[in-house]
Amino acid sequence: MKKMTSLAIKLTVALLITFCLAGNGFAKNITVATDTNFPPFEFKDPKTGKHTGFDVELWDAIAKEIGITYDLQPMDFNGIIPGLQSGQLDAGIAGITIKPERAQVVDFSDPYYNAGLLILVKAETKDITKVEDLAGKIVATKLGTTSEDFLKKNAKAKEVKLYPNNDAMFMELMMGGADAVMFDSPVIANYVREVGKEKVMVVGPLYMGQSYGIGFPKGSELTGKVNAALKTLKDKGVYRDLYMKWFNTEPK
Repeated sequence: MKKMTSLAIKLTVALLITFCLAGNGFAKNITVATDTNFPPFEFKDPKTGKHTGFDVELWDAIAKEIGITYDLQPMDFNGIIPGLQSGQLDAGIAGITIKPERAQVVDFSDPYYNAGLLILVKAETKDITKVEDLAGKIVATKLGTTSEDFLKKNAKAKEVKLYPNNDAMFMELMMGGADAVMFDSPVIANYVREVGKEKVMVVGPLYMGQSYGIGFPKGSELTGKVNAALKTLKDKGVYRDLYMKWFNTEPK
């Protein structure tokens, strides 16, 4: 009887631990959303066919630090916040700007990257040097992003063309369908460095300083765990190494 009682106690304790872990969301393989094309944060490597980038590698380091497994779910950016709201996604890391209206419907981690918005034009452009010069022009940007909000509030553009991915908005500029592109500074800088070279140039200052955060459903237990992991990765130098790898500069 004593052996049976001892076994029953052990089984009860094991079940309680399992339920507690499941309740915290760490006993299951979680789903983490990322953008389909947002270099250098996330993009498909043409050699391997797998998604990589700063966000992807940073999340992998965070997951290992916490001790969780996950499935990476590339998707259109404008579907990530709704996916978090509905609980279909457990987390989202996709250069998501921490905005008050977003923070009302999802939780965010501590900021992990500071950015802003830049204007990109063709190298031969002479009449656009600042946001005020976009008045009467056609401007391309990405659907559902901070740059869309900024343009509609601050630029008297003839038209703001919205695209689901980066490639399309840059192509629109190069093909003459838009006079300028306005978008996140690291993506603009990456395009100039990797593709545009002497074909395009950045004009004007950095607009609307902003911070990126990792998104979670409201009340998620992951938020605190991820914040602790981010701090640990920074203390260990892992964050700096990833930052140097993808941006070739010290973290700001």
